[in-house]
Amino acid sequence: MITKINKKLAQQIVNTVKDVCGQDVNFIDATGIIFASTNETRIGDFHEIGFQVAKTRETIEVAENNSFQGTQMGVNLPIFHNGSLISVIGISGNPDNVRKFAYLAIRITKLLIREQEIEAYNRSQQDKMNYIVRSLVKGEITNRDYLSECISEMRIDETEKKCVIIVKLNSRYNIMNVSLIEQNVIQMFYSINASLYSYNYPNEYIAIISKKPDSAAVYILTKFAEEHKRILSIGVGSRQTLYHLDQSYEAGKIALKSLEGTENCYSDFDELDIEIVLGNLDQKSRDVYLQKTISLLSEEDKALLKVYYKENMSLSQTCNRLFLHKNTLQYKLDRINKITGYNPRKFKDAVVLYIALIL
Repeated sequence: MITKINKKLAQQIVNTVKDVCGQDVNFIDATGIIFASTNETRIGDFHEIGFQVAKTRETIEVAENNSFQGTQMGVNLPIFHNGSLISVIGISGNPDNVRKFAYLAIRITKLLIREQEIEAYNRSQQDKMNYIVRSLVKGEITNRDYLSECISEMRIDETEKKCVIIVKLNSRYNIMNVSLIEQNVIQMFYSINASLYSYNYPNEYIAIISKKPDSAAVYILTKFAEEHKRILSIGVGSRQTLYHLDQSYEAGKIALKSLEGTENCYSDFDELDIEIVLGNLDQKSRDVYLQKTISLLSEEDKALLKVYYKENMSLSQTCNRLFLHKNTLQYKLDRINKITGYNPRKFKDAVVLYIALIL
């Protein structure tokens, strides 16, 4: 709640009032000092009538002839907020002409104060939300009592299992432009009822939802990821209790890692199997494995193998998918065997090549 008007807000108020009435406007503190004005030369001057208004808490009008220090002709009125005097506003001009703007000045002042209070409240709520999300997904709870207070205030059910969703921006995305994508991400979160979210510098948005995404939410997530596939990817973590969401976050990172080297941009940890193990491999191990297996294959060869394994190593179904003659497919598989040293039609060799394709 605002109990004192700062210079920035005061200047905004006097400028807004002047736009309406066309007269110079001053904001005066309780000691009679003008601290905001549409006439910059008056800022810092002592305003005797403003000081008297602050003391008596009553409106004082000044006629043409006056001998008050730092005072011009006009109307000076006290501004109250929640029962307390927070300032005095003075409108310069003939009182008969500017008196009608006094009530309007009060209304404008209260509206702008209320607007700033709402903005401050929203910032406070977002700060608490950021604290909740970061504490839970990082597993770093620095103040358990404050965390519990925030959780209670936001009416978060501590008994209900939840999961983490990570929206990760491409490392090549300029973080200076993050505000351009932020509103789209937040709007997407709200559309799947993920009202608890935070930005994790430098390239992650993290949301906590009360249940695993249903079919409608999965559609929204995959569609959003596809529409922005050049700049982001989405990973969904495992379902965990509230104070074990750091495990869900780690699962979400594994889901994201499983997307590397693929054309996909959405992954759910619970739908992974072998990728869970492969997701923990460091880049050096990956490079060595790929060099040993499929590094000499063309993109066409790799595409053929992906279809072949997707069709459960069925020659006939692969031929139908790729519009190939059976002899042609067998020739291509034999050639892959010669290049790599692994036979795609033998189970053990097929597993080696399949893992390479995933990597």
